[in-house]
Amino acid sequence: MSTPPPQYPNQPYGQQQPPYGQPQQPYGQQPQPYGQQPQQPYGYPQQPQQPQPPQQPRGPQRPPGAALRMVKAAVVVIAIVGGLGYYVWDYNTSPTGGKAKAEASASAAAEEAKTHDPEVGDCVKVADPKGKPVPTVVDCGSPEAEYKMGEMLPGQGQECSAKYDYGIQYYSSRGFDYTLCFTKV
Repeated sequence: MSTPPPQYPNQPYGQQQPPYGQPQQPYGQQPQPYGQQPQQPYGYPQQPQQPQPPQQPRGPQRPPGAALRMVKAAVVVIAIVGGLGYYVWDYNTSPTGGKAKAEASASAAAEEAKTHDPEVGDCVKVADPKGKPVPTVVDCGSPEAEYKMGEMLPGQGQECSAKYDYGIQYYSSRGFDYTLCFTKV
């Protein structure tokens, strides 16, 4: 023999009360039939019942040791940049390179030009006097001194007068031609 389910007092329409721990309908509402979503009580704003969006798939996982490789690559790049920076700094501050070398070279060239560009009263020795003569300024008291410069004649084709023992003519493509006249020391 079967017994009917127990009836609980204060239940509308003789319905069963859900077991403890289960969600209950608010007071005075009917349970929803199967397949329908529960309704909010009157007076409360309704919220849309939407399923949760699927989670985005993660990118491929890095293989173990990838961080170590990135650190090694960063160290190599920093070492190369540091080496280049040191080279540029050293080149520009060293007396044998960079600006210092260019300035020293220009200074040496200016000094060299002075030794081959005598002025009136300078004593010179002449290398290759019969071919392409190059006068070099020397001290008048030295045994190397051969001639003393007496005059510079501007213009092409100028000849030294008879009072001079030796003359060197210079021709320039820039149009500044001259003749240097020397007397023996």
